[in-house]
Amino acid sequence: MKNIIFTDTLTNNKVIDAPKPASSFIPEWYKKIESYINGKKMPTDYANNVTVKKCIPVFDAITSGYIITSPCDVYVEQKEGVPFYRWSNFDAITFHPIVQTIGHPASKDGLDSPKFTNPWSIKTPTGYSVLVVSPMHHDLPFAILPGVVDTDTYNSPINFPFKLLDPKWEGLIPVGTPIAQIIPFKRESWSMKLGGEEEINTARYVSLKAHTKFFNNYKSFWWHKKEYK
Repeated sequence: MKNIIFTDTLTNNKVIDAPKPASSFIPEWYKKIESYINGKKMPTDYANNVTVKKCIPVFDAITSGYIITSPCDVYVEQKEGVPFYRWSNFDAITFHPIVQTIGHPASKDGLDSPKFTNPWSIKTPTGYSVLVVSPMHHDLPFAILPGVVDTDTYNSPINFPFKLLDPKWEGLIPVGTPIAQIIPFKRESWSMKLGGEEEINTARYVSLKAHTKFFNNYKSFWWHKKEYK
């Protein structure tokens, strides 16, 4: 098993919560939703009555990698139609001026881009990078701008530029809110090609195999468990 090292460069593990595996931050909506429509595990005329909770790709997205949380409270209020940020500690928010993001879809609101200050440096083994995304399938008022960082060689803390999903939103982003999902991956070189008859036959076989079971076909036949500790 490979190791990923998170180092608190701000408080030396004295104040803020450490990152944790993403499986420690299962969204409340996911916990509460039933696995089967009306709670009944049965086939229907059109397919079966499973909900999104039985979708293994969604589960894998939620639980992949590690979550970094907000080190302190951040409050967002509106002043003359522009979001104004207050924070309780650590210079939690800095900004990218709009001139740095002109042309990027995130600049359509015409506002500077706030950044969550991240106190955690990240170290991965040689040949491994991290994908940084918003916590997937979480109900949050913001989204960070995704990025890839070669954390085997670059170990300075990575801050997280973000945008409010609703520029008019006001409210509290509490300390401990998931702000970034960190997914390590091995760097490899790839080339693309288009499939032919062999790939078509394989795809048809997989489709037929999938339809031999009403429930859990992907999990039963093809899924591989992922571990992040």
